[in-house]
Parts: sequence; structure tokens; C-alpha cells
Amino acid sequence: MTQLFVFREKLRSFYAKYDAFITPVIRFALGFLTFHLINGNLGYMARLNNVAVELALALVCCLLPYGVMAFLAGLVVLAHLSSASLEMTVVMLVFLLLILILYYGFQPEDSYLLLLTPILFHFKIPYVLPLLLGLSGGLASIVPVCCGTALFYMLQYMKQNAGLMAGDGSVELVQRYLQIVKSLLSNRLMAVMMATCAMGILVVYLIRRLSVSYAWAIAIVLGTLTQLGCVFLGDFLFDVSVPIGELLLGLLISLAVAAVYHFMVFAVDYSRTEYVQFEDDEYYYYVKAVPKIAVSAPDVKVQRIGRKGGRPAEHAQR
Repeated sequence: MTQLFVFREKLRSFYAKYDAFITPVIRFALGFLTFHLINGNLGYMARLNNVAVELALALVCCLLPYGVMAFLAGLVVLAHLSSASLEMTVVMLVFLLLILILYYGFQPEDSYLLLLTPILFHFKIPYVLPLLLGLSGGLASIVPVCCGTALFYMLQYMKQNAGLMAGDGSVELVQRYLQIVKSLLSNRLMAVMMATCAMGILVVYLIRRLSVSYAWAIAIVLGTLTQLGCVFLGDFLFDVSVPIGELLLGLLISLAVAAVYHFMVFAVDYSRTEYVQFEDDEYYYYVKAVPKIAVSAPDVKVQRIGRKGGRPAEHAQR
């Protein structure tokens, strides 16, 4: 176990030392994956649907804030939809404007969640995000995660129906808009997954703030079970079906990722817990102090000692 803590400290030191290089690489990877998945799922505009454009956009995004990356991703989505269906383009534009008005005025620094949530849904592991955000974020994270969830299902619907809407000339324009909006609002799976993510964040956030031993570990387990229960409840009440194998595998992977994150960030030694009591003129204070586990990497030095008439001897010192 000590070696794991040493490895953790080495990773922290490496990130602290090369943060100026690692952060742009992470942004580049997120940007490239975002634009690649957009082109792979929509791809109606041929000029944008190539790897060179994806690399160029990701290179630009690696030097800019996540809000700019989300803005460029929205423009790419609208450009693809404009080549397939004007009605869907207008509906998507209205939805993106609502996000801009309702969300960016409150917490624009979490723009990466609008991009990361659809990506995790694409890879069938959306349950990891509520666990991580409940551990280290706040309840305001529910807003971008729910918006990202709705965005994923909107793109799925438009991917499946853009061709039909473009070729249906017998339906009036107003009826097309009503059909799109009605289909999106009646998407029960989208509503269940939004509720699942919101409840996961809420349960993990509330439990990890309790003054009990192993609160973070308990929060991870109960947050995972809460999301499982929400999906089963949605299946029972709204006849929303999620493949059981896909669900369990996604939850197990999410649980493992959250456990690794807990070890890297929240590892503490409950055996050395201290309780402190003090007072001032108006209050009594009862404080529970749990020390973090910090293990420094051994500093190994090799000292060469010369000999007369022989080879130098090497001694390792710690």
C-alpha cells in the first residue's frame, strides 16, 4: 500500500511540475474527441467531416477556455444540421440559446461538462460523472450534466430522423416543428437519465459532507446504488428499457473510476482522528480532524567512493 501512496505523490509532483503542458494536451484530447464524435454521428456537411478539420479545431481549443470549445462544438452541430434539416437546426439553436441564457450566467467555468457528458453517454459510462461531481463539486453541477444529457438524446433523435424530416414535404412547416418538439419532450429515457444523474450527484454530495468515518467511500457506493435504483424505477414506472448488461458494466466501471479518484484525492487516515473542543464568548466549537495520508517518495542517492588501486565502490543512501 505504501508503494501506491508513493506512486500517487509522484503523479501529483509530475502534474504540478508540467501543468502548463498537461492542461493543453487534455483540452486538445477533449476537443478532438468532441468534434470527431459530432462528425461521426452527424456528418451531413462534407467540408467539416474530415480529420484535418477536427485536428485544427482541437488545436485551437487547446489554447482557449472550455466555454469557447463548447461554443465551437455548438456551431459545428448547427452547421451539420443545416445541411440536413432546417427545422432541426432551429430547434437545436433555440436549445443552445437556452443553455447560454440559463446556465452561462451562473457557472460558465463548468462548460467542459456540457462536452464531457455526451461523450460519456456515447461510451455507455455516464454514471461516473455524478460520482465524481458529487465528491468534488457542488449541487450546481446538476445543471450542466442535465443539459449535456438532454443534448446527447437530442443529437440521437436528430441523427435518426434528420433524413425523414428533410424528405417529408407533405407535412406543413409548423407541424414539423411541433413533431420535433413533441418527440423530444416525450422522450422518457432522456427524462429518466437526467433524473438518474441528478439524484446521483445529490446523494453523493450530501453523504460525503457528513461527519462520519469513510464518508467518501460510503457516498460512492450509495451513489452507485442510487443510480441503479433510478434506472430500475424508470423501467418499472415508465417502461424505459436499458440493457442490463450495459447498465451493470457501466456502473462497475464508474465505481472503479470513482474509487481511484477517491484514493488519489481523498485518502485519509481515520485511525489518527482527533476531536477538538474550544469556545469563545458566543459559541462552543466541536471539531473533528482527520489527517490526510501523505507519503514522500524516498530520495535515493548514489555516492561513489574511490579506492586506491581498485574500482570505486558504490553506496546507496536514502
